Amino acid sequence: MADHPLLTGLLDGPDLEDAVVLGDETLATDAVRRAAFAFATILPDEGPVAVHAVPRPETVVAVLGCLLAGVPAVPVPPDAGPGEVRHVLRDSGATAWVGQRPDWVGLPVLPVQLDGAGGGTVAPPRADATGLILYTSGTTGAPKGVELSQGAIAAGLDGLAEAWQWSPEDTLVHGLPLFHTHGLVLGVLGPLRNGARLRHTGSPKPERYAATPGSMYFGVPTVWSRVARDVESARELRRARLLVSGSAPLPAPVFDAVRELTGLAPIERYGMTETMITLSARADGERRPGWVGLPVDGAQTRIRDESGGAVPADGESMGRLEVRGPMLFSGYLGRPRTSADSFTSDGWFVTGDLAARDAQGFHRIVGRESVDLIKSGGYRLGAGEVETSLLARPEVAEVAVVGESDPDLGQRVVAWVVPDGPGGDAVAERLVAHVAEELSWHKRPREVRFVESLPRNAMGKVQKKQLG
Repeated sequence: MADHPLLTGLLDGPDLEDAVVLGDETLATDAVRRAAFAFATILPDEGPVAVHAVPRPETVVAVLGCLLAGVPAVPVPPDAGPGEVRHVLRDSGATAWVGQRPDWVGLPVLPVQLDGAGGGTVAPPRADATGLILYTSGTTGAPKGVELSQGAIAAGLDGLAEAWQWSPEDTLVHGLPLFHTHGLVLGVLGPLRNGARLRHTGSPKPERYAATPGSMYFGVPTVWSRVARDVESARELRRARLLVSGSAPLPAPVFDAVRELTGLAPIERYGMTETMITLSARADGERRPGWVGLPVDGAQTRIRDESGGAVPADGESMGRLEVRGPMLFSGYLGRPRTSADSFTSDGWFVTGDLAARDAQGFHRIVGRESVDLIKSGGYRLGAGEVETSLLARPEVAEVAVVGESDPDLGQRVVAWVVPDGPGGDAVAERLVAHVAEELSWHKRPREVRFVESLPRNAMGKVQKKQLG
């Protein structure tokens, strides 16, 4: 099985007695292999298989069994409502279910036996076989199924292994959900491909991270913000080699606080469900707050303006980020037109994100083109840089900047602020003055609105379309 396109680390890597720990359960490498092969042998040939993605060993084994057999796995978020689950099952064409099945799901349930009695063998799938069908957040309509081939997943993980110097000596710790790229692909398949250990803490709480020895820790910005406020837990992470942040921008003040408390500057990286991780700071390289580094091995990027021309690599000029490489998805399931429209005529995937790049090739993500590009008074500005400026103020705990329709300016800059303390007109005036002085006059918020919280999705990303 050494020629398996994705799971070579699990199949041919070191035998570890404590390869996978999820909560109170510990599985050896051989136990994971045997259970996964046993599950692979009972899979329906046609697939796909829906996996109720709770943080349990059965979830890991079911996904691995699907990958071994070449049957697509469809992770289903545990907190998804009936409407979303029905859409995912209908859209994916799932033929079976793994895990606790709701009464209203009519699919047959496939059992997962962790003892893996009998093991089994299966023929390795092709590299272009669909490994996972991951569903997008659906912010612009019904969630779309993103088809990731086994080869694409392998290429993406290998690019990160090179950038992060990921080896069998590492132990990865995280408590992220297991239904998306960050928690499942990077957080489970990553260590298994590299022959490393995995410790899943059940939930990404600072005290659980502190109590779990490891060399690499994964978290979204909300996790690192909580770590920065928990001084005792943060200091326990000084033992780590890498602290990695992703899925949303990491505020510069949080970056600085984590670095001060742990002695480690966080690794920031960028990717999408459709692209895996294409940009990252390196384990042996520079790390800057607000910057997501260089293309990983095999990935290429370019930044284009509205007319399709190249944007200067000056670290300030922003444009549409486009990427290509072997880690990109095969397409949106059942949506050939949408898939084709997502690529340029010369084969680059249009991410929909705005970015800037400096002369050294370092990238900075400015925001989503659809919600973060603000055209105000004849100027083009990115919401992200205004947010970064505001987050440097002690009065601001969280912020989201949007452009709202204005009869005179076209769009006016509006800042939605979760205050760290009392809000009010005086605070708003100080914030506006700060941005005008630090950035420029035309980038200042024309209005500051104080709120108790910002709308976020399961990954902690602010849902700006819900503001207003």
